[in-house]
Amino acid sequence: MSSTKQIPAVQSVVREQLADLYAKSGGEKIGLTRDVFAAILCDVGSKQFTPASSESEIRTFLLNLRVDELALARACASGDNSAWEVFLTRYREKLYLSALRIAREDSAARELADSLYADLYGTNTREGQRVSKLASYTGRGSLEGWLRTVLSQEYVNRYRRTKRLVSLDEESEEGVQFRAPEPEPVPSADARLGQATDEALAALSSEDRTVLSAYYLDGRTLAEIAGMLGVHESTISRKVDKLAKSLRKQIVAALGRCGMSRRQAEEALEVDVRDLQVNIRRGLNQESLKQEGRAQESPAAAFSEKRVEARVREDPG
Repeated sequence: MSSTKQIPAVQSVVREQLADLYAKSGGEKIGLTRDVFAAILCDVGSKQFTPASSESEIRTFLLNLRVDELALARACASGDNSAWEVFLTRYREKLYLSALRIAREDSAARELADSLYADLYGTNTREGQRVSKLASYTGRGSLEGWLRTVLSQEYVNRYRRTKRLVSLDEESEEGVQFRAPEPEPVPSADARLGQATDEALAALSSEDRTVLSAYYLDGRTLAEIAGMLGVHESTISRKVDKLAKSLRKQIVAALGRCGMSRRQAEEALEVDVRDLQVNIRRGLNQESLKQEGRAQESPAAAFSEKRVEARVREDPG
């Protein structure tokens, strides 16, 4: 499976939650055994946490994984034909539509989407093992959103390869040899999503922003945040989960007010987190700055001197 060093706490929580997670994953229907699925969960969790992480934090993480999509992706990566048939039924058309939004031309879109299938299916091998991009999907976001990110990266890579094929003589003749390179076309998030995100973050209380910025942007553990706020770790675990679900609902509602249908809003929310990072960071930083101002008047302001800096999230292989 993986050379990732396994963390005992992760293995313990996986054993505890395996029956429910495996049933939810539907792995049995697509040729993924219970033991293999357990190994996948241990691998994903061990890459996310350290030996110092609490079981409560690990449990929250595992329960929020998209285990059905994780099971499907890993079954495809292992070469199960029934899983691949399910994958094509669900995602072939979506891949093409995503490619069309990126390439903006039908033939180029189909070529872009088709070029990805070999990498997803895993036609190449390394040390006797299939090499499939789907093996790097971890279930932390939707599989559809992950596929769009992979398509975008492939589009950028193809653009770079095309640029390298232009000879120096051709560039000199056109007077562009020493010109600064053109910006590479990378798809961006819908502007309405940024506005909706700002609205949802602005509606949060000071403490809720503190919890979100500490957990998602600073990488603080649940135990550390609980210590800052003087509450039990399980309270913070429940709060993080509740806030994440509440924010999603509020953003969907805000997008609806901007004229999006519910389906369009749900699709917009699957955008690569890096495209939204500046909006989230700005919204949370604004509250941090306000808190710093209040802290000079009241030393009791929780977490007021913390400056929020965004971390780069998982990049698909």
